[in-house]
Formats: sequence, C-alpha cells, structure tokens
Amino acid sequence: MIAHTSIGGRRVRIELSNAFGRGALAIVTAHIALRDKESAIVPASDRPLLFDGQPSCTIPPGATELSDPVDLEVPAASDLAVSLYIPDSGTLTLHAVGLHTTYISKEGDLTGARTIEQGTTAQSYYFLTNIDVLAPADAAAIVTFGDSITDGARSTPNTDRSWPSFLARRLAASGGANIAVLNQGISGNRLLRDGAGINALARFDRDVLAQPGVKWLMVLEGINDIGLGSRAEAEASDAVTPEDLIGALQQLIERAHAHGIKVIGGTLTPYEGAAYYSPAGEQIRLQVNQWIRSAGAFDAVVDFDAVTRDPGQPKRFRANFNDGDHLHPNDAGYEAMANAIDLSVFGLKSPATSSR
Repeated sequence: MIAHTSIGGRRVRIELSNAFGRGALAIVTAHIALRDKESAIVPASDRPLLFDGQPSCTIPPGATELSDPVDLEVPAASDLAVSLYIPDSGTLTLHAVGLHTTYISKEGDLTGARTIEQGTTAQSYYFLTNIDVLAPADAAAIVTFGDSITDGARSTPNTDRSWPSFLARRLAASGGANIAVLNQGISGNRLLRDGAGINALARFDRDVLAQPGVKWLMVLEGINDIGLGSRAEAEASDAVTPEDLIGALQQLIERAHAHGIKVIGGTLTPYEGAAYYSPAGEQIRLQVNQWIRSAGAFDAVVDFDAVTRDPGQPKRFRANFNDGDHLHPNDAGYEAMANAIDLSVFGLKSPATSSR
C-alpha cells in the first residue's frame, strides 16, 4: 500500500485496525519503506516492523495495533510503501477510496521484496489507518473530517489532488512544514446515519480525538444527509431538517472544544444536477450554509460554496470545476477549495494563490 506523507520525521510507526473484523486478525509480517516507483521500494530504506518486540501480532475484533517505531528518515510529502503479509484476512477493515494503487501479491510473503510482480491492484487501503512520524515538539495536526468531497473522490488517482492534499502543500510552502494534514474523509459518510462507514457523530472519537497532535479540526459534512434524505424514495428515517444537521455540527464543535481543538467549518458545496438533488434538499443546504456563515459557532469558516459555485447558476458547480457528476469537484475545483482557506487560522501568512 502506498501512502503519501504530509510532514516528515526521523522515526516512524504504523497503526493497523481490525475495527470491523468478526474474528481475530493475524499479521504475520509487516514492512515499511520509501517508495521508488509503482510497486518498487528503495531497498536500503526497507524496515521490518515489530509489534511489542515481536515480528507478528494478532489484533482482536474491534481493536487496533501500533507497531514499534523504527528509525527511518521520512521526507515531507513523500510516498511510503507499507507491506503486510496476511494469509487469512477475514472480514476486511478498509478505506475504499484510497486513490493510490495498492499492489496485492498472488501468494507468499513478499513484504521484503523490492517489487510485487504479477499480482493484482486496487485503490483501497486495507487495515492501515495511520502512519505516525516522530516530529518536532512544535508540530501539530489538522484533521479534515468529512465525506467524499474531503476524501478526494473522483480526483486523479496517484496524484494527491484532494483539497486536504493541496492544503498540505500550501502549508509546507508557507512556513507550516510542521503542520500535518490528516485526511479523515470517508466517501458516502453522513453526519447522522450509518451507510458508507459509521456516521460522523459515532466515529468522531476514533477519527478526531484519538489522532496524535490534533490542534485544528476542519468539518465539511452533511450533503449526503441532505441528498439521501430528500429523495422521493427515501425512507422516513433518512429525512433530515436543517435543525438536525445544525445540531449535529454543534455537537462536533462542543466535543472538539472540550479537548482544546479549534474548529473550522466549511460551507456545503453546490449539487444541482447530482443524482440525489432536489429543490427541497437545496433549501436545507442553503439554511445550513447560512448558519455556518453567520452563527459564530465555528472558530473560523471557509466558504467552499462561494468559491466553487457558478455565479450565473449558484446551485451548480462552476463548469471548470465540475467533474461530471455535479457533486464532486475536479482537480481544479479541489485546488480552489484549498486556496480559499485562510492560513492565518493556523498562525501562518497565506501566500498569493490563483484559481483555474
């Protein structure tokens, strides 16, 4: 599995998860290395990973496991290759929209191999939830928390063009080399209902509060609640009101503030033309966005709606930002979203930017 870093460090460890497993997960061997190209690693960088001093571990259902840290100079904005040998994976705990090619061998333990040849590929992460580096004392993290638009869905694979990835590059270029960006977007996620992943309120402790070094939280979520709940064929239990979504956002803010985390709210982007668009849903979106902008509940606001909407048709994406499904931005749209973020929120000076 290929994972792109934000900040660098001189020691590294991984976290593996069996959160959704029905039985114990046996990790026989694990390695980490700097990636060369495609499935190839930089051989001198290959490091076997231990778990409590042992080369293997067994993760109970619902649990996670941290590897022991190893010395490895991890450059900022680099690609790491994490290799696992799991003879029997059981029920998969995975992140479906990884947007990086994962290389899966046909058989055998190839965790220490320079390349994986004649295998299969996917674009998901399996069991791997975190990569931690030993960073300077002044390092901190931003969690970007949301759905597919934060996940980076439909951006160009293997190019790191989600808005959190663009944000990480802006930070690095603006004196924020020690500010990590942790993308906790899950495609299909909702604030109030389970579906593609556990609802945002339920996963908040795991995906935000449990992350190391979190100082800021950026929230962009709710469009799936609106779209799925406003369909003509929707179940009554899926329906949401503006008050429902505002209440959920207030819960996230209060829970983050209780842990000293500042919260930046993002307005919901346009979606007319999307498969689940409805006029009723649009009214909910507008009311939620008005609250985000004006209520003063967030420590700061990023108006993603304003930067992505077509001035002549404000219910829709700008034509040059529309990837075709009218719900997700294209690469240029994601870049514009990142450029709309005021870096002074993170104690930095925003450089001059341009949108395409």
